[in-house]
Formats: sequence, structure tokens, C-alpha cells
Amino acid sequence: MRVVLTREKGFNDELRAWLPDDAIVNEVPLTTTHYFDVSDVADRLHQDTRFGFFAALVASSGRCARYVATTREALRDGGAVLAVGDATAQSLRDQDMAVDVVGQGSAINLSSVIDEGPVLLLGAASPREELRVALESRAIDVLALACYETRPTTLRESDEEALRRGEIIFIGAPSAWAVAQRLVRKDALVVVPGPTTAEIVRRSHDHVIEGWGPELKARLAGHVR
Repeated sequence: MRVVLTREKGFNDELRAWLPDDAIVNEVPLTTTHYFDVSDVADRLHQDTRFGFFAALVASSGRCARYVATTREALRDGGAVLAVGDATAQSLRDQDMAVDVVGQGSAINLSSVIDEGPVLLLGAASPREELRVALESRAIDVLALACYETRPTTLRESDEEALRRGEIIFIGAPSAWAVAQRLVRKDALVVVPGPTTAEIVRRSHDHVIEGWGPELKARLAGHVR
């Protein structure tokens, strides 16, 4: 089983833990991260009238960790901190921020544990929208604050070959699929974190499964091509 992990270096450890033991793994980062200036992010947040009154802060990625000192001040007393995935949670703890809830897989899995707002969502400039949409459908006020943006990488010939040979390809966002799409074989299984990315991938690819988490190990072990 040839598996290709396409997140940036250093962000694939959690995914590796969910793979079958016999998986042959290649890492082919499809995007790179451009971080916004911390002071600019702080200024945008301080200008919001909800500053100091947020009931919950959700960090969608470990990339948000460098903004913790700024964003923790936006929470009201007793406000909860939530992280998407164990790796994100650890990145926040490394910045001395206590994490109240860790959601596995996609951010949408945190929806059920958030029952009041306003909610501050930290993430990319073009984020997956599942959690925001789910919360707003329940009349929970949300501010999505962009901390960074992802940009496509230039692939080497060896990277392209790994994608062409891959039987299972992990795609974390539409921006990653835009880079990989032309190289992924038609019978490959594409694994995505949630419905937003799944919808984009399914427009041009038939074999897609949703959901990142520990249960993937059993699901992928039964996948034979």
C-alpha cells in the first residue's frame, strides 16, 4: 500500500499514526505557509467589538500557535480553548496555553461541544468552512481570523512520480488538490478531512473518503486495490 502524505513537513506525524503498519509512505508537501505579521493579526482582533468577550477559541492548526499570546486575551473569563487534533493541542501547550477540548479529524467534530458564542476561529486565509457554517446555522456568532495563508509548491520530478504511484493520497484542503489533481491516478483513494474538501475533490475524482482520525487505520487496512 503506497501512501502519500501531502501536508508540510512536520505536520504529518498524526496522520502516520493512523496508517496500517505495512504502508509505504512518501511525504510530498503540496503547499507552503506564509505567516501574517503577529502585530497585524493583533490589531485586527483588538478592533473587533467582541474582543474580550469570546466564549471559545478554536485553533484549527498548529500554525496558529505563534498567535496565542495575542488571541488568548480575546477570551472572556472562563472561555474555552479548543484544538483540532492532538498535534495542534500540543503546539498550543508548548506556548503555555491550556487546551480544554481536543477534537479528532476535521474541525466539524468540535461543533457538538460548542453551545454558545461568540466563537473565535483561528486558521488560514481560505479556511475550510464546515465548522463556521455549522455554528452559524445554530445562530452562534463566529469570527474567523486569518493568521496565515497557504501557497502552492513547485514539485520536483520525484514528487510527481510519488503522486502518480500513490494508491492512497491524503489531501487536507482544496488548495492541495489544485496542485495534485493532474497527477493522481484515477483508481487512487483520496482521503480528506471533511465535506468541504470532499466536495471539491469529487468534482474530478471518484474515489474519496471523508474523516481523519484513529479509525482510519482499520478503514485503510481493508482497502485493497
